[in-house]
Parts: sequence; structure tokens; C-alpha cells
Amino acid sequence: MSAQNNSAAAEKPPIIWLNALVFAITFGITVVAVPWYAITHGFSTALIVGMLATIGFAGISITAGYHRLWAHRAYNAHWSLRVLFALGGALAVQNSALHWSSDHREHHKHVDDNDKDPYSAKRGFWYSHIGWMLREYQASRYTNYDNVKDLQQDKVVMWQHRNYLTLTLLTSFGWPILFGLLVGDIWGSVLLVGVARLVINHHTTFFINSLAHVWGKQTYTDRNTARDNGVLALLTFGEGYHNYHHIFSADYRNGIRWWHFDPTKWLIRACSWLGLTSDLKRTNGYQIEKARLEMQFKKAKQKAQVSCETTLARWHEEYDQLMAKLREYYQVRKQLLDVKAKALADSVHLPTMAELQHRAEELRATFMAHKRAFQQQLKLVSAS
Repeated sequence: MSAQNNSAAAEKPPIIWLNALVFAITFGITVVAVPWYAITHGFSTALIVGMLATIGFAGISITAGYHRLWAHRAYNAHWSLRVLFALGGALAVQNSALHWSSDHREHHKHVDDNDKDPYSAKRGFWYSHIGWMLREYQASRYTNYDNVKDLQQDKVVMWQHRNYLTLTLLTSFGWPILFGLLVGDIWGSVLLVGVARLVINHHTTFFINSLAHVWGKQTYTDRNTARDNGVLALLTFGEGYHNYHHIFSADYRNGIRWWHFDPTKWLIRACSWLGLTSDLKRTNGYQIEKARLEMQFKKAKQKAQVSCETTLARWHEEYDQLMAKLREYYQVRKQLLDVKAKALADSVHLPTMAELQHRAEELRATFMAHKRAFQQQLKLVSAS
């Protein structure tokens, strides 16, 4: 037994000591030194506000910059905004945008594949949360950037990649010291704005790789472990709607409903009004609703465990009719939008617009009524 354990241990990749020390030291300072300083000296309101603002800047640089802009190319951004995201990404200490995006694209391409997904959730919570960064599980990933050749054409990305260590030191140490000088408490700033802030930024981001793959709802697909979770969205600037993201990753939004907490989406949209972002990609509403209904239908069948072929055939017939109504509604809706665009371009009123508007409203009302009836039927059978 001892020989087998030694053999298994020998097969583990070598530890990345720099990563291990950074995570261990910053966490230790946060749970020991920060509370001690709070009790013995106290933290001013300015320091707390500074910490929260720094968390926001670093966090949004990862979600809007590293994730949605560079990893998924969900929109385009002005060079000035890209520079801000590059600086905020260095402040977040999560490697360069080039490397981060490369890892993340592999994650989406091979999600839940224990051999190819850099942080596969199927290897356990610890591994997907932080363990994958503690050992050289995929050493080649630090030199092979073939999957981000497009980003290698971005001068800001490559500038940050070449100068990542310098930028990280300047932002992670320089900013807390400078802020401490401004508010008259350098050590308090280093502890709160520097170290505690970094730990919070790290682990809230890491939750998307770990917790967002085990806690929440599979609203749109069950072909991977990703979940939608509104609580995580509050902690991660809107990244918690992860099930949606894994099926529609090119969408600049994660939370698609008006009530979804997604400040990253709001920032990107607001910047488009100022000309700082453009080409914001959105998933077609038909594809979203189709995926949602498919999952509802699949879950209802599994829960009800209906064996009667007649009942199953009726369900499928109702489902097919619902899909037909959904498709027809979105076809007319697209025609209406095309006509509106043409009318705007030509600055004329087209008679067909009112007809299409009326037709679209009728089809939507019919579809929603059929959808409610279908969902009620599924609930009744599932409950029986």
C-alpha cells in the first residue's frame, strides 16, 4: 500500500511554488493580519471605500476585459478601454490576458474533459477552484498560444503580456502604497487594499470555475456541468449565469433578463453609447427560448417517468406545435425589424410595417398562451 501511495505521489506534476506561495501567504495575511490590524488600529472609511473600488476595477477588468472582450470576442473596444482592462487585469493578478484567454478557450472547447479542460469541474471542487494552478498539470499551456492568434494581433494584449510582471508589481504594490499615502495609513492600505482585496478578487473569480459548475440551475443545457446562479452573479459582476454562458458564449451578456444582475453587461452597453465599445454580439431570441423549452421538456419527461407511448406522443406533438409557433413568431419579428431598419434608412413610412407589427403581436400572444398551457400540462403530469 505504501509503495502504491509513493508511486501515485511521484506521478503528480511538480508544484508551481510561486503560485502556491502567493495564494498561501495572501490568504494567511488576510485571515490573521487583517483582523488583528482592524482590532488594534482600525480601518478608516476611506480605506474600506478604496478596497471596494479596487475590487470593482480589478474584477470588472477580468469580466469585461479578459473574459467577454478577449477570450470570447463578444464585442470590440476602443484602445483606451483595452488599456484600462489590461492594467486592471494585472492588478487582479490572474496572469496576462493572452494566457488567461488561451486557458479559457480550452475550457470552453473541452469543458468537463479531465484531460483537456484546464480546470475541469469533474476533477473535483478543489481542483477546479485553485488546485489546477498549484501544479504543472498542463505545462505546455505556458508556451503554446496557437488558439489565441487573433489576440496576438492586439497591441495592447501583447504589450501587457510582455510587461505583465512589471505591471503586476506596479499595480498590486504601487497602488496600495500610493493610496495609503493619500489617506495617511500605508500599512492599513497595504493590508486592506492590497492583500485582502487580492484574495477577494481571486476567490470570487475562481468560484466561476468551481462553484458555478456545481451549484445552481441548468436552465438551457445539461450537456455540461455549468449552472445559472443569481447569488454568484452578485459576487462576480454578473458572471453567475454560467449555464447560459456555456451554451451562448459569444453573447456579450450573461444575464439576459432586465432583472438579472450583470453590471459587466451594463458597462459594455453604456460604453457603446460613448463610442468606446461596438459590435456587441447578442444571441438570437429564438435560439435562447428554444434551448430553454427543450430543457423544460426534457426535465419534465425525466421527472414524470411516463411510460405510456400515447402520452409521450401527445407531449411530443404539443412540443412540436409550440416550436413551430416560436419559429413563426421570430420569423415575423425579424421581418418587422428589417422593415423598421429600411424605413429608418429611407426616412419613409412603409405600409407593411403596421401589418407586420400587428402580426408579430398576434403570434407572440398565441405563442405565450400555448407555452403557458404546455408548461401547465407538464407540471400536472409531473405532480401526478
